Amino acid sequence: DSYDYTYLLERCRSSSCLRKIHAQIVIGGFEQNPFLAAKLVGSYGEYGAPNMGDARKVFDNLSDRDVFLWNVMIRGYANLGPFEEALNMYYHMRLSCVSANRYTFPFVLKACGAMKCTERGKVIHAHVVKLAFDLDLFVGNALLAFYAKCGAIAMSRVVFGEIPQKDIVSWNSIISGYTSNGNAIEAIKLFRAMVQEHNFVPDDATLVGILPACAQAAAIHLGFWIHVYIMKSGMKVNAFLASGLISTYGNCGHIKIARDVFDRVCNKNIVVWNAMMRCYGMHGHTDEALDMFSKVIELGLCPDGLMFLCVLSTCSHAGLVSKGWEIFHSMEAYGIQKTEEHYACMVDLLGRARLLNEAARLIETMPIPAGKHVYGALLGASRVHNNIELAEQAAEKLFVLDPDNAGRYILLAKMYEDVGRWQDVARARKQVKEKEIRKPIGCSSVEIESIHHTFGVQDKSHPYAQEIFETLKSLELMEDEELVMTVM
Repeated sequence: DSYDYTYLLERCRSSSCLRKIHAQIVIGGFEQNPFLAAKLVGSYGEYGAPNMGDARKVFDNLSDRDVFLWNVMIRGYANLGPFEEALNMYYHMRLSCVSANRYTFPFVLKACGAMKCTERGKVIHAHVVKLAFDLDLFVGNALLAFYAKCGAIAMSRVVFGEIPQKDIVSWNSIISGYTSNGNAIEAIKLFRAMVQEHNFVPDDATLVGILPACAQAAAIHLGFWIHVYIMKSGMKVNAFLASGLISTYGNCGHIKIARDVFDRVCNKNIVVWNAMMRCYGMHGHTDEALDMFSKVIELGLCPDGLMFLCVLSTCSHAGLVSKGWEIFHSMEAYGIQKTEEHYACMVDLLGRARLLNEAARLIETMPIPAGKHVYGALLGASRVHNNIELAEQAAEKLFVLDPDNAGRYILLAKMYEDVGRWQDVARARKQVKEKEIRKPIGCSSVEIESIHHTFGVQDKSHPYAQEIFETLKSLELMEDEELVMTVM
């Protein structure tokens, strides 16, 4: 009976075995059983995207579909793709007059997040509110993660604030959301609030989310705290935790500690090797980075595109043109397709070596369209070596590819200043003004007692701004007095 088939499906270990059981279900006349159908659809989904077609056939063959079966089908598409099909299934479900439940929306929102489809996700959010699921923890966490994936971190924070009873998943999602959207300081503030004010115990997902923020902000004290917490709690250091610790120590200049973490990882994958190679590369340890690359090849591991970026960047900073070309040409042998970032590294390498014409020829022969990273590298190299003709060509492309980047206009204007072309200087600065392009405001950051304080030019937003400016004024007076005493 159906229970026997359920037992067999639960013990099935391959897609071929699954198809045999499926055939027996059809022969036995149980193909319209909704419970067995849901089991079949879920099982096909477990064996990967190529089997979603079979899952869909089971689904389409059913005359009566309940919400559970719809959810299983939507989940399969949300996890494996095509993500568009997850949304199509959701809309088809609504047209079939089947009401969504709290398990439907997380899968649909996951598909929207994977496609970075903010507008359609907002429509789903409206459905959530209409059906009164907006205060549901499971749905709220999914909404939070969706907005973060789409870069709408402000909206993600609003959703986070509206969740009445937050769990560890809520905190992990908002922390990783801020980290992935480049706001490391806010991610660190939230992590401290989670641990110190709300007494949540961090799990490995929390630490995987916060460690990249520590690396971005060079928050070494928090990095040390996390490392000690991992050791004291007996948490297993997986590849993601290890790479996060290595990146944090590397960004803070603690290369020896980073290497110690690397050496203690038992099963190193490409992610861990990349983190250590990047650490060596950024600090000018060229030989160590190249030795690690050779070791990866010797161990039979297959380097990925990111590893080649690390090695090419290392060659660029060390001026190793021949080695850079050798590594660049070897990428196809490992099945790695060259991206714009790889070409940008080569342009930067050639530019640093004063081979500007060779860099320009490489861009002309690229099999893919050259983007802002490639022309940005060419413009930077042209500025260093005062090749204004090539700089103008690169800038012309960048004004189309990256029109809102004020730095491109300012760099070109400075080159015009150097050669006394004042009309061109005025024209470049006029373009910035007319297009209302704003240059990002620079700031400084200082860590005091594990708290980051950020300051801009004449910034008075800090709560102790008055005391800070008074102290600066006192220091200036003391400096003037010392100068007078020296003269006397």
